[in-house]
Amino acid sequence: MRIASRTAKLGQPEVKLGIIPGFGGSQRLARLCGKGVAHELCLTGEMISAEEAQRIGLVNRVYEPAELLPAAEAIAKKIIANAPLAVKYTMEAIERGIEMPQEEGLFLEATLFGLVCATEDKREGTTAFLEKRPPQFKGR
Repeated sequence: MRIASRTAKLGQPEVKLGIIPGFGGSQRLARLCGKGVAHELCLTGEMISAEEAQRIGLVNRVYEPAELLPAAEAIAKKIIANAPLAVKYTMEAIERGIEMPQEEGLFLEATLFGLVCATEDKREGTTAFLEKRPPQFKGR
């Protein structure tokens, strides 16, 4: 997830310096926003506003500068409240799955789904749901 301050400027200005984006900048941008956007930003070197970055899918949300850290903390608290193994396996499915053909990603997801279904946290989560109470996850 990526969040940005309303005052942020984002871009890949390397071509203006005679170099190319490093550390995976061109590769990640193309995967996040598509080849057309990656070509435009990487080849022109132009910077874009946070609002434009949100429009093209580069950032998820835009906040006023004073709200940025509290917003990040609120998102983190929502994630932390969930079952740790389910969060871990979800992240793995997304991060590893995006790098492989869809059929392999679907197999990875199904495998991780099977693993998480055998956890104590899954039993606690479904029991808590049925009992209409907050779950008490333990990461097992």
